[in-house]
Amino acid sequence: MPIRESVWNTAPTSAPAQRGDRYTTGSAAHPAKMLPAIAAHAIRTYTQPGDLILDPMCGIGTTLVEAVHLGRHAFGTEYESKWANVARANLALAARQGATGHAAVTCTDARHLLAHLPEQQHGTAALVITSPPYGPSAHGQVRSTRESGKRGVIKTHYRYSHDPANLAHVSSDHLLAAFTEILIQCRHALRPGGHAVITTRPWRTRGELIDLPSAVLAAAQAAGLIPVERCVALLAGIREGRLIARPSFFQMKNVRDARRAGVPLAVIQHEDTLVFRRPVTRAYSERPKRRAGDARCATGTARTPDTACTFRSRTCTTGRHHDLR
Repeated sequence: MPIRESVWNTAPTSAPAQRGDRYTTGSAAHPAKMLPAIAAHAIRTYTQPGDLILDPMCGIGTTLVEAVHLGRHAFGTEYESKWANVARANLALAARQGATGHAAVTCTDARHLLAHLPEQQHGTAALVITSPPYGPSAHGQVRSTRESGKRGVIKTHYRYSHDPANLAHVSSDHLLAAFTEILIQCRHALRPGGHAVITTRPWRTRGELIDLPSAVLAAAQAAGLIPVERCVALLAGIREGRLIARPSFFQMKNVRDARRAGVPLAVIQHEDTLVFRRPVTRAYSERPKRRAGDARCATGTARTPDTACTFRSRTCTTGRHHDLR
């Protein structure tokens, strides 16, 4: 078996260049699109042509589009009907462009994945690729006065929706509990030995580091998945051995504001890419799972609860708001 690289060179070109003519114009409005190269790399690494790939929070359908272009089949769920329709339009475009795989999108809560995945496909998926929603600081688009005709810089397309029930708008604790439920659904959808690839990033809120990757790790283990790799998917290009950063306007602004306040922040230019596997043995997969919020370990001794708050680390005492992911 070849050695897998832990650093994925997934941004040799910019995100718009990667999407090119393979995505409809409406796709650009989504606030948190996965880089096509990240999805494609995971698909090539962990699946074979003809395999089934799932994305329970598929957004505009990046995972599904890359899957069908690579000869795999795919199924996705998306909570917001607007983005589900965009995903369907992108899949229709892929079919017109000659993609050989087949895919479908259902508009529903990801916690109901198994209710919408055909029963004969339960336990057959080779791969799940997804990403939990997180803060708006690295999302959205910027328009200048010259472009908008309004004074100052305007940020647009940084919200998933205005629905308060959308997991993008709930507390970190609620998000972690819901994401654990989603991953339990994914575990049952995966075949034994199948993989789940989850991309995520930490961010800062009022000086606190929200370590979402560690929280996702805890959620996946609570859902019965086995961690097997922790990789880095680059969001920066590589030129002559050096990283070429492609930060958003607001990422740069937040870093500069923090540095002026004496906080040595840096621009994050990678996604934490966590890789899990569904247990092969039935005995392991059916044993009772520790909930993400359990306060005792297997030995019965007291432990710190695995909630999102567990992974907060105070790193700034200025009281200023430095939202950075």
